[in-house]
Amino acid sequence: QVQLVESGGGLVQPGGSLRLSCAASGSFSSSYSMGWYRQAPGKQRELVAAITFGGSTNYADSVKGRFTISRDNAKNTVYLQMNSLKPEDTAVYSCAARRIGRDDYAYWGQGTQVTVSS
Repeated sequence: QVQLVESGGGLVQPGGSLRLSCAASGSFSSSYSMGWYRQAPGKQRELVAAITFGGSTNYADSVKGRFTISRDNAKNTVYLQMNSLKPEDTAVYSCAARRIGRDDYAYWGQGTQVTVSS
């Protein structure tokens, strides 16, 4: 089994910054692609950012220029640096892992709450 544990969420004012971390353990492989999803109450889950083993990244249009996804393969940890936060960024943020050659994100963390409010 793969275990993913997120941390770093909290309450921040608009315009502020947070860095989320996702620590992987168990049978996790650094060859997996990783993604950060978010889901607000009453909203569909949204893929915010993704990163491959080689470091290629993709971002949702809503966060481009504000969020940065990165990974430290030696530590089996993925990060999401969130800058210029907006109230609409408020959501539960979850990390997920996708096996190489697969379309699905098969492994999920429990999520961490991010609240952006003045």
